[in-house]
Amino acid sequence: MNLPRPSRRRALGWLAAAAAPLPAWAAEGGLPSARHEDSSPEWERLAARLFPGRTLRAGRDVVQLVVPLRAAYGASVPVKIVSQLPQTPQRYVRKLWLVVDKNPSPVAAVLDLSTEIGQADFETRLRVDEYSHVRVVTELSDGTLHTDSRYVKTSGGCSAPPNREALHLIGKTILKLPAGVHLNQPTAADVTVVHPNDTGFELNQVTVMYIPPHFVRSIKVSFAGRKVFDADLDFSVSENPTLRFNFVPHGDGELRAEVTDSKDGHFVGTLPVSAAT
Repeated sequence: MNLPRPSRRRALGWLAAAAAPLPAWAAEGGLPSARHEDSSPEWERLAARLFPGRTLRAGRDVVQLVVPLRAAYGASVPVKIVSQLPQTPQRYVRKLWLVVDKNPSPVAAVLDLSTEIGQADFETRLRVDEYSHVRVVTELSDGTLHTDSRYVKTSGGCSAPPNREALHLIGKTILKLPAGVHLNQPTAADVTVVHPNDTGFELNQVTVMYIPPHFVRSIKVSFAGRKVFDADLDFSVSENPTLRFNFVPHGDGELRAEVTDSKDGHFVGTLPVSAAT
């Protein structure tokens, strides 16, 4: 078969297009990509709503975000927030926002912190619905805002079917101290809530209908009656929401987590803490 030859002008146009630099959102092979520090239209709109008229200082000198570039499972992407300064009365992190730009509900978590946390490091797992930036914004006690972001290549996190095997345990709240107690020092702790954290975008494979949203709304953690942090969450946090955090035990006491979900379920988990733990 004899195919018509392209005109010289068209051929030169193709060559120019092939030689042109790729835009920020496109990678070789046609896959979406971006630099970690890039913005997005979704982020521009959200930042203007959350922080009107305020300056966000980009850089990793105050806070760092650790997220894999490629995540194997979009419904459970590990995220770590690393603070570069200790929680002291003179200067401390008082609030954190965790955002997934392109999720249906982009604000995954807002954490209100106290100095009882000792070190404002957090770990959790998020749902990421499509290739997107994940961002953290830190508000210090002096009112300044600092941010870091990572670009993540994964998808399907908000529509992945949850594990339906432990519905009778919904609300069970478990606290652990993975490395024991360190008196008067930041001590690592985990809080896990057994919960499907349904997004409303998951399809029931039997009824072929969408599962109604049902997710953990808040986790409030205290030690010996003193606030450690309050977390407002959304369904962008993975099922069985888990937070790894720090607190500073100055003596024996009870570590307590109070949980509320979107159907007004209320749950409590406690853990006695002593120097011998």
